[in-house]
This record gives sequence, C-alpha cells and structure tokens, in this order.
Amino acid sequence: MAVSLREYRAKIRSTQSTKKITRAMELIAASRIIKAQQAAAAAAPYARELTRAVSALATYSNVEHVLTTENPNAKRAAILVIASDRGLAGAYASSVLKETEQLAERLRGEGKEVSYFISGRKAESYFNFRQRPYVKSWTGFSDKPSYDDARAIGDELIKRGAQHETAEEAIDPEHAVDELYVVFTRFRSMLVQEPSVIRLFPLEIVEGESAPEESEVLPLYEFEPSATEVLEAVLPKYLYSRIYSCLLQASASELAARQKAMKSATDNAEDLIQKYTRLANQARQAGITQEISEIVGGANALADAAQSD
Repeated sequence: MAVSLREYRAKIRSTQSTKKITRAMELIAASRIIKAQQAAAAAAPYARELTRAVSALATYSNVEHVLTTENPNAKRAAILVIASDRGLAGAYASSVLKETEQLAERLRGEGKEVSYFISGRKAESYFNFRQRPYVKSWTGFSDKPSYDDARAIGDELIKRGAQHETAEEAIDPEHAVDELYVVFTRFRSMLVQEPSVIRLFPLEIVEGESAPEESEVLPLYEFEPSATEVLEAVLPKYLYSRIYSCLLQASASELAARQKAMKSATDNAEDLIQKYTRLANQARQAGITQEISEIVGGANALADAAQSD
C-alpha cells in the first residue's frame, strides 16, 4: 500500500520533534558530565588519605574488627546495586544489573546467601518486576549524589555488618551480613564506562600495591587514644567516602552513557528525516507525473474525438 505525501510530511514533522528532544537531552548530559567529573576529582584526595589511615590501622595494629577481619565461615553476602533513576541511557542500567546477576551467581556457588540493597529506580523496577526481595532501596539522586546520600547508605550497611558484635542491638538479624559488595559503573572516559565490583567489607585495604619485601623496614605507628578508638572513628568515614566515590563514578558514567545514547538517537532521527524527505520527494514527483499523464491523456482523447467528428 503506497504512502501518501501527506503521511510522509507528518512523519517528518514527528521525527523533527523527536530530534529536538534528543538533541536537548544530549546537550544537558554533556554539560552535567563536567560537573560530575569535577566532583569526583574533588573527592579523590580525601578518600585517598582516609585509605592510607585505615590501611595503617589494619596493617600495623593488632585490632580485630568485624569490618576488617576475614570470616572463614562467611555464609551471608550483600550486594549494593548502584543504577540510575532514569532511562534513555543506552545499556547503562542493564550492564550493571547483568554484572549483579553474575556476582550473585558466583556467591551462591560459594554457598552464601545473597541479599540486595538498591540505589536507583531502574534497579528497583527490575527487582519489583521479577518479584525478587531486597532489603532497602534509595532513589532520587543518581545523576547528582551528595555526601549525605552516601552517609545514609553507609549507616545502613555498617549496621548490617556490625550486628555480629552485639546481638542485642541487632535491628534485623536475618539481614546481617558477613560480606558486602558494591556493583557500580566505573567512569574511564567519555567513551568507556565499565561495570565494576568492589568489596566494602571485610575491607580490601591495599589496592594495586605489592606486598613489602622482607628486608624493607616498616614504619612504627602509635595510636592515640587507642587503635580501637581510632579505628571506630575512621572506619565509618572511610566507608562513606568509598560509597560516595562509587556514586560519583556511577553518576558520571550515567551522564556519559545518556549523552552517547541521545547523540545516537539524534543521528538516527536525522537519517530518518533524510529518508522520509527523499521518499516524500519521490511521492510528490510521482504525483506530478501522474497528473501530467492524466492531462496528456485527456488532451489526446479530446484530439481523437475532434478528428473523428
């Protein structure tokens, strides 16, 4: 069935409207990426110094803490899933959820019970649609997280990990965990964002550093008022900074993925407009040709009728 010129023009107008929307979203995402990168860079020195402090505490003191000590009989693991609140970001959310499923399958293979904590409406919808339970969710700040958001998440997760110390203070014992993992998207560049997994506790303090040699002289640390009190004070701040860093990385990745998706949508809309314009021109030319043919045919019929008279 042939499409009329009017239908082609309606499709062109509709596609042009869509193109304006996707172009605007592309520009908005591009402007926000810079701010997200600056926020991540500004938070890096604080997180780095906290990492050094906690590393010194864990390495050079004899303090054992549930969040820093490996549990050989770990039976429960929790996963914090950091996704987006909104869509139109390509495969950003689906990549994080796929990485989460792979991690959960590996943990279950190790005989561990897995529970979920969720950040972002896309992950929340994913679990709700499949009727899969989760402990708690946080939404509304995926593209612009604050330190208070990280603190709210961190407080809940610290309670879950610290419940083994004092059973009478346990709020929800069935959700106390031995291990906690974070699944988020690491921002590498404007073109590369990759799903990543880190373990929050038991803490993996040394990241990318080699072990000291036997002949190396190690520093001597003194902790005031005591190593235990210093650890109790520094450890929550360290966890907050790690979570905040993950949120900032995820925010920059989400904006970069959205910009890339909207640019692709804008380019596709432009291609469609060109295609519909070409088809509309062909339909218009076919209509003109049809009209000329009808005029010529009518003139020939009148001439033949005149000659026959």
